[in-house]
Amino acid sequence: MADASVQPRRRSGGIVINDDWPGYSLDLFNYPAHYSGDLECVIVPHGVIMDRTERLARNIMDDLGDHDIVVLCVLKGGYQFCADLVDRIKALSHNSSRSLPMRVHFIRLKSYRNDQSTEDLHILGAEDLSFLADKNVLIVEAIVGTGKTMKTLLKHVEAFRPKMIKVAGLLVKRVAQNSACLPDYVGFEIPNHFVVGYALDYNEYFRDLNHICVISESGKMKYKV
Repeated sequence: MADASVQPRRRSGGIVINDDWPGYSLDLFNYPAHYSGDLECVIVPHGVIMDRTERLARNIMDDLGDHDIVVLCVLKGGYQFCADLVDRIKALSHNSSRSLPMRVHFIRLKSYRNDQSTEDLHILGAEDLSFLADKNVLIVEAIVGTGKTMKTLLKHVEAFRPKMIKVAGLLVKRVAQNSACLPDYVGFEIPNHFVVGYALDYNEYFRDLNHICVISESGKMKYKV
């Protein structure tokens, strides 16, 4: 699927957060009072997310600059990361001799019930992606766990014969059953915790949290369906 004229440099898997790292104390940050008792810690503060996103935007510009691309934003969890990433790519394009023309399309994936991934994957808004034929596609996803969902999505997108597909993922979880379907651009590699915030949810809660946090067991019970 790769365009021979665009070969990105080999990159690391993102900023690695070790399994034994306890995270930042919630007392160090502002967060909505209605989530008091629902969180264990802050694992990635909002400001760090912003700095890393700018670096990813620069990497994408280095690799794909001057190539017209279609950004495929994976909802709902990816909307904030996608918006911030696109904003930073636009800013770089405005202040550089290179530019990256972009169009943005939205699709939605749903595979979780409470904190468990299910085999029942729904892809909404992606029934007809024929407009991707011969296009350069950048899939923007908030989090990749086992990689099964991303593998399914890539197979679906490939069926419409795009010229090239790249994936930007803010978070990659270290999980035993990872299928090695990893993004080309990774923000952070994190332990296998259930995280919320920055548009990542638990049964539609916590999207209004700026930081990426680990949900507490009491929080899981409180919002369980």
